[in-house]
This record gives sequence, structure tokens and C-alpha cells, in this order.
Amino acid sequence: MGLVRSPITATLPQIGSRLFLVWGILWSFPETRTHVLVSSLLISWSITEIIRYSFFGFKEAFGFTPSWLLWLRYSTFLLLYPTGISSEVGLIYIALPFIKASENYCIRMPNTWNSSFDFFYLAIVALAIYVPGSPHMYSYMLAQRKKALAKSKTE
Repeated sequence: MGLVRSPITATLPQIGSRLFLVWGILWSFPETRTHVLVSSLLISWSITEIIRYSFFGFKEAFGFTPSWLLWLRYSTFLLLYPTGISSEVGLIYIALPFIKASENYCIRMPNTWNSSFDFFYLAIVALAIYVPGSPHMYSYMLAQRKKALAKSKTE
């Protein structure tokens, strides 16, 4: 669609996982909010976003980015992706009993639409998506890192 330069296969999982975690887990199941994984999640996400927006802010304001910021932008994910993804997976897993017990967002039959939906199984599907999704995202960032750092050496 051209809204961002990244491919949809990289952008959609990031946006989707954050929405699912913030709304579907942390907001919907307050029991999860006090777990230590929330801290590691917020630290990982925050550091990533501070670096990302500083990088793009420099680029827009000055037309360039300092080499140290370029390096941070394309290197900190090496640690922050695994900690962020582990925190996300852990929080979904921790929420499962609360999701099952509450039946929030579940639609049971019979109903007007003659269909059912169980948020518990959606959470399990979300966990399953992390299996192929995490390596995909990580390898995408590795390729981006290689390209960006190689380009900066030639400039």
C-alpha cells in the first residue's frame, strides 16, 4: 500500500502482535499485568522504539543519521527481539488459564449467526504463529542489518 517501506510480511506481524498483547492480553486480562514478563516486554519495546524514532527523526530533520545511531538501529534487535518475543509468548501462555476461565470474547451457539468463536483457541493459534513467525522476523532484520551496515561502509 506504500504507507511504510517495509513489506507487509514484516509490518503486519509486528502490529498484530502488539495489538494482541496490549489489548487482547494485558488490557483484557488484568491478572497478567503484574507478571515480571511485562517489564521485560516494555523494556524491549521501549528501547526499540526510542532508537527507531531517534533514527528516523535524525534522518528527517538533518537528512542523515550518525553512524552510532545507524549501528544501534540495526544491531540492538539482536538482543531485543528474542527478549521481546519471549516476553510476548510467555504472557500469552500465562494468560491462557484466565482466558479459558473468563470466556471473554467467546461466542457460543446457538446464536443468530449460527457460528461460534473461542478466544482461548485464538490465543493458541497466536502462540503457534510465533513458531514460524519469529525466525522469519529475525532473519528479515538480519538481512536489513547486513544491507544497511554494508551500505553505510560504502558511503
